[in-house]
Amino acid sequence: MTNRTRLATAAALVPLAVLAAACSSSPSSSTPSTSSSKPAAMMGAALPSAPAKTPESLTETGSTLLFPLISAWAQAYQKLYVQSSGLPTVTITTGATGSGTGLADAATGTVDIGASDAYLSPTTKSETPTLLNIALAISAQQVNYNVPGLKTGLKLDGTVLAEIYEGKITNWNDAAIKALNPGVSLPNMKIVPLHRADSSGDTFIFTSYLNAQDPSAWPSSNVSTSATFTAVPGSLGEQGNGGMVAGCAATKGCIAYIGVSYLSQTQAAGLGQAALKNGSGNFEQPTPAAISAAAAAVTGKTPPSETLSMINDSAPTGYPIVNYEYAIVNTKQSNGTVAEDMRAFLHWTVHSGQSATQFLDTVDFQPLPAAVVTLSDNQIAKIGA
Repeated sequence: MTNRTRLATAAALVPLAVLAAACSSSPSSSTPSTSSSKPAAMMGAALPSAPAKTPESLTETGSTLLFPLISAWAQAYQKLYVQSSGLPTVTITTGATGSGTGLADAATGTVDIGASDAYLSPTTKSETPTLLNIALAISAQQVNYNVPGLKTGLKLDGTVLAEIYEGKITNWNDAAIKALNPGVSLPNMKIVPLHRADSSGDTFIFTSYLNAQDPSAWPSSNVSTSATFTAVPGSLGEQGNGGMVAGCAATKGCIAYIGVSYLSQTQAAGLGQAALKNGSGNFEQPTPAAISAAAAAVTGKTPPSETLSMINDSAPTGYPIVNYEYAIVNTKQSNGTVAEDMRAFLHWTVHSGQSATQFLDTVDFQPLPAAVVTLSDNQIAKIGA
């Protein structure tokens, strides 16, 4: 296998302090956008409405899917709270390194906040029991392709995708793909599977879908942020969602799994977007309505830990690859100011940060339901020194 790796353009750490230098000098309190949460539950020492007065820095890294949103959140938050010098009271540095790195760095304390599309595994929880996964928003994953003349909306299911990634289906005009797409003219073109070369929550949710659809085609033992992919001739390994977009755009015949926050980039690149078979046997694309339908069917099952799979639910009109985007944090912080600033920032993200027009629509995410906001606040309140 040619395992060519392209660096995603967003993969570098992005310091945001400079972006806030022109802010006004008077801070304003963030206003919760979820009206069903009682104001008393949102304030106080456990859930501060503003960062500590002592200037401090926070670091975040991880999910490339969450990166565009958490960067926008960080920029907006820094503009709310500034010192008399015009510099942010809290400086937030974000990075797109993949969910696996976000999980690992949060566990070791290398960063304050890890970002992940995948929830904490039982193994990770047992190794670092003080880690939390805190739901921040609802996302989804596309399956995209670069096949000249093939319009968007090609129907695919977990079995076909698993067999493509296992090297059992190698051409776009394979009988199994034809059976899902009667009447569609499919070319005699080699399929080039693209996968994430970095440890990725996108890989976790993609392989979760393959396994949920057909455990015999994709075993649960290979559902992971670092899943093992068969060395299909010509297949490519890419870094980050940006790398997946660039790699697929440059490769005729490709197929790739790409986070929905890169929807505009996949469209600009002319990539097709598949309609995927859901748990009811219907085929849906990751539209806002389909993502919302899938989430509405399962978010009520969210436990206090917020560890929940939303993959392949049976909602008739639901899209089957939907997930929480998580902040991975340690409840035990060595610095009380950092702990307070983490609580304040994360609390802001699940209230004011849920604004559709200002934040979520720009990355095609969906907001947390009010009940899940409360669960996230309960998790955030556990962060301390």
